[in-house]
Amino acid sequence: QVHLVESGGGLVQAGGSLRLSCVVSGRAFSWYAMGWFRQAPGKEREFVAAISRTGFSANYSDSVKGRFTASRINARNTLFLQRNSLKPEATAVYYCNAGPWNEAISEMLGLYGTWGQGTQVTVSS
Repeated sequence: QVHLVESGGGLVQAGGSLRLSCVVSGRAFSWYAMGWFRQAPGKEREFVAAISRTGFSANYSDSVKGRFTASRINARNTLFLQRNSLKPEATAVYYCNAGPWNEAISEMLGLYGTWGQGTQVTVSS
């Protein structure tokens, strides 16, 4: 079975930086497209970013494009999500997931991907 564990969340001051990581075990990391989603209190889970199996291409939600950057290091079975100049609106539980296909397709990840447990990010003013 594939297991995903997010880390790097916590309390961050507005204007600070965030880097989340997601470590995959149980399967070859390079076999999977991966993505990030988030869920704020009282809101539905939303797509943030997805990256292809090779890491060559990535897709972002229109709401976060230009603010978040996803990357991966396949040799370390690790996915990252980076943002500088954080705002309180970024407060949410962030989840990574993975699916056994090549492309960074957010719909496929959301519906059929394997989820991590999530990591809480709180941005204070």
